[in-house]
Amino acid sequence: MSPTFVFPQNLIVLEEDSGEDATHLSVQNPTSVSSLRASDLEEFVKGVSFDLSDKELFCVEEQDVFDRIYSLIKCFGDLTPGCKVNLVESLRSNFSVLLPNIDSLFRVPASPTSDGSECNDGGLPTTLDRINSHRNAFKIYTFFLIHVVLSQDSNTASTNTTKVPLSSRKKHPANSWNWEAQRGRILNLIANSLEINLSLLFGSSDPDENYLSFIVRNALSMFENAVLLKDSDAKAALCRVIGTCATKYHYLAQTCASILHLLHKHDFVVIHLADAVAWAEKKYSDGSLCISLIREIGRTNPKDYVKDTVGAENIGRFLVELADRLPKLISTNIGLLVPHFGGESYKIRNALVGVLGKLVVKAFNDIEGEVSSKSIRLRTKQAMLEILLERARDVSAYTRSRVLQVWVELCEEHSVSIGLWNEVAVVAAGRLEDKSAIVRKSALNLLIMMLQHNPFGPQLRIASFEATLKQYTKKLNELEPNGSSESVLDASSLDGDAGNEDGEIVDDKAGVPKEQQDSLTDSCIPQDNDQSTQMDSSVPDVGNLEQTRTLIASLEAGLRFSKCISATMPTLVQLMASSSATDVENTILLLMRCKQFQIDGSEACLRKMLPLVFSQDKSIYEAVENAFVTIYITKSPNETAKNLITLATDSNIGDLAALEFIVGALMSKGDISASTVSALWDYFCFNVSGTSAESSRGALSVLCMAAKSSADVLSSHLQDIIDIGFGRWAKIEPLLARTACIALQRLSADDQKNLLTNHGSRVFGVLDSLITGSWLPEHIWYAAADRAISTIYAIHPSPETLAADLVIRSHNSVFGVDELQDDTDGGSSSVLTAVQVTKLSRFLYVISHVAINQLVYIESCVRKIQKEKAKKEKLVAEGHHVEDNSSKPLTEQKDDINAELGVAASEDAVLDILSERAEKEIVSGASEKNLIGHCAPFLSKLCRNFSLMQKYPELQASGMLALCRLMIIDGNFCEANLQLLFTVVESAPSETVRSNCTIALGDLAVRFPNLLEPWTENMYSRLHDPSVSVRKNAVLVLSHLILNDMMKVKGHINEMAMRLEDENERISNLAKLFFNELSKKGNNPIYNLLPDILGKLANQDLKKESFFNIMQFLIGSIKKDKQMEALVEKLCYRFSGVTDARQWENISYCLSQLSFTDKGIKKLIELFKVYEHVLSNEAVMDHFRSIINKGKKFAKPELKSCIEEFEGKISKFHIDKKEQEDTARNAAVHQQKADALKNFSVDTNIEEESAESEAAEDGEVTDPSMNEVSDFPSNEDASKTVDSEECSNASSQVIQSEQCDDEIQSPPVFSKGAKKHRAKKSSSASEKADSEAPSMRVTRSRRR
Repeated sequence: MSPTFVFPQNLIVLEEDSGEDATHLSVQNPTSVSSLRASDLEEFVKGVSFDLSDKELFCVEEQDVFDRIYSLIKCFGDLTPGCKVNLVESLRSNFSVLLPNIDSLFRVPASPTSDGSECNDGGLPTTLDRINSHRNAFKIYTFFLIHVVLSQDSNTASTNTTKVPLSSRKKHPANSWNWEAQRGRILNLIANSLEINLSLLFGSSDPDENYLSFIVRNALSMFENAVLLKDSDAKAALCRVIGTCATKYHYLAQTCASILHLLHKHDFVVIHLADAVAWAEKKYSDGSLCISLIREIGRTNPKDYVKDTVGAENIGRFLVELADRLPKLISTNIGLLVPHFGGESYKIRNALVGVLGKLVVKAFNDIEGEVSSKSIRLRTKQAMLEILLERARDVSAYTRSRVLQVWVELCEEHSVSIGLWNEVAVVAAGRLEDKSAIVRKSALNLLIMMLQHNPFGPQLRIASFEATLKQYTKKLNELEPNGSSESVLDASSLDGDAGNEDGEIVDDKAGVPKEQQDSLTDSCIPQDNDQSTQMDSSVPDVGNLEQTRTLIASLEAGLRFSKCISATMPTLVQLMASSSATDVENTILLLMRCKQFQIDGSEACLRKMLPLVFSQDKSIYEAVENAFVTIYITKSPNETAKNLITLATDSNIGDLAALEFIVGALMSKGDISASTVSALWDYFCFNVSGTSAESSRGALSVLCMAAKSSADVLSSHLQDIIDIGFGRWAKIEPLLARTACIALQRLSADDQKNLLTNHGSRVFGVLDSLITGSWLPEHIWYAAADRAISTIYAIHPSPETLAADLVIRSHNSVFGVDELQDDTDGGSSSVLTAVQVTKLSRFLYVISHVAINQLVYIESCVRKIQKEKAKKEKLVAEGHHVEDNSSKPLTEQKDDINAELGVAASEDAVLDILSERAEKEIVSGASEKNLIGHCAPFLSKLCRNFSLMQKYPELQASGMLALCRLMIIDGNFCEANLQLLFTVVESAPSETVRSNCTIALGDLAVRFPNLLEPWTENMYSRLHDPSVSVRKNAVLVLSHLILNDMMKVKGHINEMAMRLEDENERISNLAKLFFNELSKKGNNPIYNLLPDILGKLANQDLKKESFFNIMQFLIGSIKKDKQMEALVEKLCYRFSGVTDARQWENISYCLSQLSFTDKGIKKLIELFKVYEHVLSNEAVMDHFRSIINKGKKFAKPELKSCIEEFEGKISKFHIDKKEQEDTARNAAVHQQKADALKNFSVDTNIEEESAESEAAEDGEVTDPSMNEVSDFPSNEDASKTVDSEECSNASSQVIQSEQCDDEIQSPPVFSKGAKKHRAKKSSSASEKADSEAPSMRVTRSRRR
């Protein structure tokens, strides 16, 4: 019989164990295959194959055959494909034939002898010998086949890593073989071999450990080959091998350890190993492998996962995959994993959250089993849901985000009951304000999914739910008239805990038919009051009392859900202003879904989305545009037109600008069709029944927006614009005339010519009447006149003539004379007594607006001349001259001469002079026909009459606006009235006037920067105006000037910094926006401004919290490490220049807000001597401790030791300083007490000396304590003495009694001359006795 084969550690060990004394089968005479020629090698392989096929299956035990197979397997990679095929097929076929023979081992009857031993007279092998031979052959075939797979895969991997030339790949196509198919067959054969009854071979229920160890070790090593795992057959076979060894043959401990090692090492094995574990449980109905793995994972120290982040992530994914495949098994063992929720690894917590989500969806679906087991399962499910709710407040943002994603999955799977629905909604709404963007994104997605899968119906209006709830509550009261109050409580309790007494989660819709569930909110559309009785009678009957209660509970839950979503609208508005693009995009998606379900407030929030079209982020712009198209652009042209009209009529100025931008973009893309434009014209022309004047104006406004990108939109309805825009409808809707003026300005050049030809006189007559007439209301006239004057200058061929006529008529309508009086000093009030303030205000507005438009017209004329000149020069440069051929040589000669003499340049100078003269003549021209020039002095003097202006605030608003416009036009006029302007902007009672003047200051600073430069401080002072409007405009004006380099950042930037903490949120946000934009300029000016801001804010009367918030924001805008390091040095040196403890605290706080690098920490340590004197302050020390804690987080080991040493140093210095201060303080207190005692003793000595001198003068000895006995004071003094004696209590009595025992008192001896003197002093002596009694008693006690 051949020696027993034992699986070696590796292939080479078989050679090392060779020898005559070897007890196991080993290699004795290996053949060097690599030295054989190709023909000899082929013959060698054929010989081996022949022996394997011709001899018995057990021939592999023979030493010669074993040695030859070993030699081929050892050099398997050197074999030709044909040789490999022959060898592998021979081994595989023999092994496949061997397996069925194992089952027939005991079928052959054996004749036992009398002594019980088995023998055969013919020398045939006994059953035991056959079993040993089968076992040896089984092991050898398994060993060689597995090594074939390992050898070939390793060769394939090494071949793939080296680049093979294309020519070498095509040399032997005929000899190539399909290794993937061969590998799959081999591994499946190995897996099949494990599923037979191996107990016949190994004599026990489990094979020997040597065999199982070899199989499992090599199978798991194949899992490390990612290419092999892509082969589904090979992967399935490996899963069978692992599952069978671990489950059927109880090879658990080593298998679990190897699997966990693989999971920590490779991420691509997670899914495949989970498949192996799931296959084992499904095949053998035994989850021992899964349970063992969970137990090992649960036993792992949570701190280990903090260090091994890759392993933690892989383990987490593995657990989630197991929960997905084996939910019931995991649910019964989840308690082993729950303690890891307290670990520091957020990846493990993320995985556990995912596991709970999978279990909630899949582990509790069956309804079979006893009531008690069902109750336990439902309690387990409820506990899991509570953990998921709790984990939404996890310290890690990744875990919070993952929890919300799991809730999204639960909503999609309809695994959230109505009772829990509102709790989840509240959690999601709260996470909208999370500091992490990924959490906010997940919260938005969760709310979107909850709306999409909500169980309450397609309409979630609060009024609908309240109306329906009221009706069903009334019906419940009718069904239960004696217990109405109890029914309401029961209904609320159904929704409150969503569970019965067994802990089961109750679906509140269980008792309601599906048709009625779907119709709940469809039937509760808000109705008028007169229809309430009809609604009451039309309430559908849902059944008995319990079903009605359940329905009411469901309605209450729906109402709470609707209110919860509606309450998030302010937060969603804030998220649309987020710097994170994902916040904005997902917020827009949520608002779209809210509008779909008619959530209260969603429409108004969507309007605030419109300004985001100006975002520089392309994704945000596309999100807004897509949302706009989805919501407002429908397939119906009339519906689309109606939506656009509603937007135009209800939007403010900012939204209108955004709407104009979107409409123009959609017109360019063709998303707004011609049929929609036609529908808009129908609304404007009142062709649609029920159209109001406001709707007509809105339609024309949208058409004007469309005309900006497609001017042909207006060309077909010029007559309608004039007739309707300036007709009788304009009196009903005053803004219609203003919109018609905008439409005329948007006409194309050809349409303007057509308009002037056919309707010119009528149009300008209408515009004239609009400006000079009084048929428009006061609050509309100014905006309409603005547009009308602009329209005249836009389409009239010579607008200055028509404008002059307008000014004259407006002047005559006010004063009734052709010229203003020269004496305006004393005549202002007399003139105003004869004219209307309204007319004068309109006149001032007309002249100022005409002046501004005249300035713009002059500049446009100059640009046209320059454009024509440039065009002509371009044509000349290209050789295309305008002159005829005969004049070409002369013209070219003149041009050359002009170029040499610089005449061409002088033409530009002349043009500049002419334009400057024309601009100057608008206000300060000397001509007698200068209308506005005559009005300017009157306007200036009128605005200086402050008493008159305060009497008529509307006139002051109009007058100051006109004054500012004229100042913008003319520099001399500006300089003359600049003092007046700043006086008004500081002292005017009207905030409208102050706001207008503040805005005008910005325009003046742009046009005349040198004139405004000395007034910079006064401009900054507008930031402290009590009016919110003025402060907001001041922030906007200064931001515009500074960011566009029109104003230098002077030493007053701290005033802007203070607006970061403005009580008005809008102003605070504008200030933050300013500093954000300022930080992007150049090398970040905030870095240079920060020390100055710090110094000036320290002297302001600011709250500590406000100062900290301002500096934290400013420091946060500095990102460069070099600037941070330089700030460390600058701030440290500031400590030496201040002595105020509050400033020490401020500077140290700023230091604590810096982002420290290694260099920054070292710089801070080096400058210790600079700030050591401030470390006694406790607040300063706290800030330094925070710096040290931050430094420890990123520091390398070398720096960390320095930081710890620095920490000990400053702590010791702080303690020493505190002790020194305490000692100095105690010494000062002690000195004060000593001085007080010294003064007291001096006073006592003086009193005693005076008393002795008095006694010497009187010639008697007197005991002071007996004064009250010997003398008889008045009644008042006697009462005081009694009070003092009562207060002295028993102690005084004891002391006095002791005094009588120890001392000998001499009786009082009075002489006649001293009686009168003592009587005068009796009252004062009694008072001194009261005050000096305690000290005297102490002295006497010490004497004893």
